[in-house]
Amino acid sequence: MSFLFKELDYRETPIGPLSLRRRRILSLDTDVFEILLGDEHLMSSLFTASEVALADLGLAAIGAETAAAGSLDVVVGGLGLGYTAEAALKHDAVGTLTVVELLDPVVDWHIEGLLPMGTGLADDSRCQFLRADFFACAGSREGFDANTPGRQHDAILIDIDHSPDWLLNEGSSGFYTEAGLAALAGKLKPGGVMGLWSDALEDAGFTERLGKVFSEAWAEPVTFHNPLQDKPFTQTVYLARR
Repeated sequence: MSFLFKELDYRETPIGPLSLRRRRILSLDTDVFEILLGDEHLMSSLFTASEVALADLGLAAIGAETAAAGSLDVVVGGLGLGYTAEAALKHDAVGTLTVVELLDPVVDWHIEGLLPMGTGLADDSRCQFLRADFFACAGSREGFDANTPGRQHDAILIDIDHSPDWLLNEGSSGFYTEAGLAALAGKLKPGGVMGLWSDALEDAGFTERLGKVFSEAWAEPVTFHNPLQDKPFTQTVYLARR
């Protein structure tokens, strides 16, 4: 029988104390893994539909279903429990996946196999972890590959902040401006796609801002059942094409 609650790791980070815990939800007869920053919930293994949709919608927008196997170069900003990266790797067209993560403990948990998917990401030869600040890389000239400055990618998929105006850390605020988005657009190949997860309904003003930077921008609602409240809940995936 599972423990009702167990803290698997707790460490200080540059943006606050980070903890990984597993708890038993008796009403659902299931174990749930959660990542918390201080008292703030970052991710739960109970709700993964929109994280998976971020990868599937983003790759569909660049035609991954018709791309040659191993031809796509993808970046994921924010590792978390790994569901976006795992979903991306299920597409045969993905040849290289760079997952950018600021917080060392999160990468360590995947390498050590403390999470539901074990060491699946760490063991996949197509996947590499980049321990860095995604937003700093997005705004830099070098981008996400110091060995190949200016390297461009087919898709950049981001799941870090709760929404464009609900940030984990004020250091990312500049990213959501036209200038910050334009810097990211320069890291995409022509026709490449940016995907951004949000824990809120569409902000039409942000979609409009994306449209000023990219050739095309739209928002996809992702609705799933919340078993704790026994009702549907809707999050958003923003998409934009260079």
